[in-house]
Amino acid sequence: MRSLDGTPDGGGVRTRTDAHTAWRLAWLTENYPPARGGMSQSCDRIVRGLRAAGVEVDLLHCAPRLPRWEEHRQVGGRYLACPVEADPAHALNRLWARLDREPGRYTHLVAFGGALPLLAAPVYAAWMDRPLIVLLRGNDLDAALFHPARAQVLARALAAAALVGCVTRDQVRKTRALHPGLDARWVPNGIDLDDWTLHPFDHERARLWRTEVFPPGRLVIGLFGHLKAKKGLRLLLEALRGSRQRERFHLLLVGELAPADAHWIEQACGTLSLTVLPFLDRFELLPLYAACDYVALPSFYDGMPNCLLESLGLGLPLIAARAGGMADLLEDGVQGLLFEPGDLQGARAALARAAGLSPQERERMGGQGRALAADRLGAERETGAYLDLLAAAAARGPGARTIDSQIA
Repeated sequence: MRSLDGTPDGGGVRTRTDAHTAWRLAWLTENYPPARGGMSQSCDRIVRGLRAAGVEVDLLHCAPRLPRWEEHRQVGGRYLACPVEADPAHALNRLWARLDREPGRYTHLVAFGGALPLLAAPVYAAWMDRPLIVLLRGNDLDAALFHPARAQVLARALAAAALVGCVTRDQVRKTRALHPGLDARWVPNGIDLDDWTLHPFDHERARLWRTEVFPPGRLVIGLFGHLKAKKGLRLLLEALRGSRQRERFHLLLVGELAPADAHWIEQACGTLSLTVLPFLDRFELLPLYAACDYVALPSFYDGMPNCLLESLGLGLPLIAARAGGMADLLEDGVQGLLFEPGDLQGARAALARAAGLSPQERERMGGQGRALAADRLGAERETGAYLDLLAAAAARGPGARTIDSQIA
């Protein structure tokens, strides 16, 4: 990480005396608390980090199911709720009418993933005459590139962007290939390890789960979050069902299942030992993480899931596909056991290796993972990377790219 003048800064948050304290961001997002899920958590963490560093951030929350239009002060900025129901055009025009009452207020416009921010941001940036920064999360490419309606929205936003921040190196490569000359940079997610830690109460709850719910003597593999098709749940179940070591494992599934998988998982219950729990809030997961011997991330493709960072931060070894953020961060045999995305035999081999590791070997892997999180994935380092991104956009200035450039 480097400071604004190009000198090394050690990756920490800069002081409020730096020039970036004059920056004011209009931050467009669909995902922000109280909405649940990894993107909302990430948005909240990044915005809080920037505000703590002295950047003023106005959070423009455009999403369905918001109860009302509202505006109030927060520490380090404002929050504007923009309910979007049957008529997105009306909502986005109404939001612009509010923003246009204060021309010149903002120095940057940021689109934090999602279809609506990507739709509105290039237009707002042109009307404001301010640089646009597009922050791509995993779903922005995965779900949009091959969607007939959303692909054009994504293309227009990228064509208008002064800079693009991507959570994986694979996203950087794909974005540059589709838009040659576009400045796309890797900005991985971070985690606050002071906040994300296990307490004696969590360990006691985990012990009770191990003794009262899970079959004795089995190794527990946890899968957490929105278990969509891309997450590879069915692949892992097929690998385990055909494994000679299946009697060694119990699966703990916590989250929202893809509808197509629900019936399939019911059938798997007859041959596999598993527990299925509904989606839980982040800190409710701590004792369940603590009850696991491994966490699995068998994704076909992915961004940088919070579950990856949460597992590393708690010192849990991983069984993971080399996809997305897992490919960027993990080494086979160091922080976990890896296989190629979609490789059924590779997943089965990883499970066999997991069954054979001693408790000491699992503990060593978990310690390597926690060291990785502490050294490279801290929340302060993440904030520093976003400050660098904002500085580069400010230096480039408005008008570097226009929404018309994608039409040719």
